[in-house]
This record gives sequence, C-alpha cells and structure tokens, in this order.
Amino acid sequence: MSLKASEINEKTKWQDLTEGLQIYEPGTSKQFCTGEWRTQTPVVIREKCKQCLLCVPYCPDSCIPVKNNQRQDFDYDHCKGCGICAKACPFGAIEMKDGKG
Repeated sequence: MSLKASEINEKTKWQDLTEGLQIYEPGTSKQFCTGEWRTQTPVVIREKCKQCLLCVPYCPDSCIPVKNNQRQDFDYDHCKGCGICAKACPFGAIEMKDGKG
C-alpha cells in the first residue's frame, strides 16, 4: 500500500509507510514544516541589504521569496539554516544566529 504524502499523519501505521519514509510524488515539501530542524537561523540586516537578489538562487530550499523585485522575509517554515545564503551575500547582509529564531 502506497500512501500519498497528504495522507500521512500521526495515526498512520508504520506498516503502511515506505522504507525510510521515502515520498515518491513531486511537490510535497510545502506540505511539511521542515524548518523545525534548524539549529541556526539566517537574519537579514536591512541596512546592509542592497536588494541585489544574489542570495535567492543559492537557497537550496527556495526560502527567500521575491515580490516586485524585492527580497522578502525568509520562509522560516522551510528554511533548514544551512547558511549558504549568508555565504553568497557579497554585502554581509545575512547573518546566521544560533537557534530557530
């Protein structure tokens, strides 16, 4: 029996899950708040941010939304705190802070 990701919940029996809880359907990451694993949180220093958007394509989880050519606040529900955005920012406008933020 293969369940869809949307059908998995706290009442799902382990026997009904795939080995390693692998999901074989596309586009499911938005259904799960994976940001809760984060041990460090990226924080934007607005005064330093030049809105160059160079951080956006580097985020492996697409957690830096853009609206009207302006970066928005991080999507902390899905950000895993990898720090790639902070390393990609040439202006030092993103700092990593300990904790989930």
